[in-house]
Amino acid sequence: MSTKVKIVTDSSAYPEPEAVAKYDIRVVPLRVAFGNEVFAEGVDITNEEFYERLVKDGRLPTTSQPPVADFIKVYSELAEQGHPILSIHISSKLSGTCASALAAKNALPETQIEIVDSLTIAMGMLVPPAAEAAERGKTLSQIVASVEKLNKCIKVVGAFDTLEYLRKGGRIGAAKALVGTLLRIKPVLTQEAGEVKILNKSRTMAQAIEYMSGFVEKEVKGRISLHGYIGHSHVPHAAHALEKKLRENFNWAELRFLELGPVLGTHMGPGFVGVSFYCDEDWHSE
Repeated sequence: MSTKVKIVTDSSAYPEPEAVAKYDIRVVPLRVAFGNEVFAEGVDITNEEFYERLVKDGRLPTTSQPPVADFIKVYSELAEQGHPILSIHISSKLSGTCASALAAKNALPETQIEIVDSLTIAMGMLVPPAAEAAERGKTLSQIVASVEKLNKCIKVVGAFDTLEYLRKGGRIGAAKALVGTLLRIKPVLTQEAGEVKILNKSRTMAQAIEYMSGFVEKEVKGRISLHGYIGHSHVPHAAHALEKKLRENFNWAELRFLELGPVLGTHMGPGFVGVSFYCDEDWHSE
C-alpha cells in the first residue's frame, strides 16, 4: 500500500500529456453538449472539431460538471491503493465541478481527500507543481499549503475578440457593462478571486498584446524567475505574437503554450488569448 499523494484534476486544467503520464495524474472530464450530443472533454471530441462546430453551429453549446459517480470511481481506486488524494479544480464560480468532487468526498468518509477550489481559469498551473511535490514525498497537508500559496501568486490577463460568448453563457460578471459598446474593441480582462475585471479596451489585438505585456511588467517588477502559460482559443497566430513579445521582454524559467479546450472555449469563444504567470520569489517567500 502506497502513501504517496495522488493528484486528481479536471479536464479544464488541460494538463500536458507528458505530465499526466509521468505523475499518473487523474483527469476527470467535464462535458460539452451541442443539443442532444454530449461529449466528454478530451475524450470524445478534439479541439479542432469543437471550434469548427462552435463557429458553424450557430447555437452556443452547454457545459456541465462531471457526474459525482466519476469522482467516486477515481477516488475509490486511489484510496484502495492507499493514496491520500489532492483534487484541484476549476473555479466554483464558473462550474459545479467542485461541488461534484465534494459530494464524492462526502460519499467516501474514510478516504483522505482534500479539494482545492482554484477560483481561477488558470488552475492548470497548480497541477504540475502539486504532482512534483507529491513525487518528492511531501505530505497531503504540505502540498495543500503550497498549492494554496501558489494560487495566490498567479496573475491572469487576457484579451477577447468578442464578449458575446461570455454574455450568452452568463459568465460575464463585471464586464457586462461593456456589452453593446464593443464594436471593433478587444477588451482586456483579468480575474480576481474568481471575478472578471475590466482592465482596458484596445482597438486591435496588437494593442491588446502591448497592454498585456505592460501588465506583466508592472506585476513582476524586474523579478526574473517567472513561470507562465499562454492560452488561446483557436487563435495560434495571436498567441505566438504574445509569446514573442513576452520572451523578448522577460526572463522566463518556463513559458508554456496551450490551446483551451471545449469547456473554456464555450464560454470565451474563439479569439481569446492570454497569459497566466507567477514569480518563484513570491511563491517561496516567507
